Amino acid sequence: MPKRHNEHISIKDALKEFVEANNLEKGLDKVNVADAWKKLMGNGVNNYTTAINLQRDTLHIQLSSSVLREELSYGKQKIINMLNEELGKDIIKKLILR
Repeated sequence: MPKRHNEHISIKDALKEFVEANNLEKGLDKVNVADAWKKLMGNGVNNYTTAINLQRDTLHIQLSSSVLREELSYGKQKIINMLNEELGKDIIKKLILR
């Protein structure tokens, strides 16, 4: 358990310190990636998205529409760039559509 600081710190800094101390960044990245996908892709794509899974630096997206999967496969790099920009860091290196 980390020592208590006597000086006042903001909630943001305290939470950041807690996340780093307990190695929770990977779990938060998974949640943030799923939220970013839903936000950026909109309702049309989200209706056909059945699973979102981040493993290391690879994002696995499961879609129920083969036509949509084929259409999205043409813009994989653009999707990766949009998601990384939304997240503010380079988390995703590869996108697999299933």
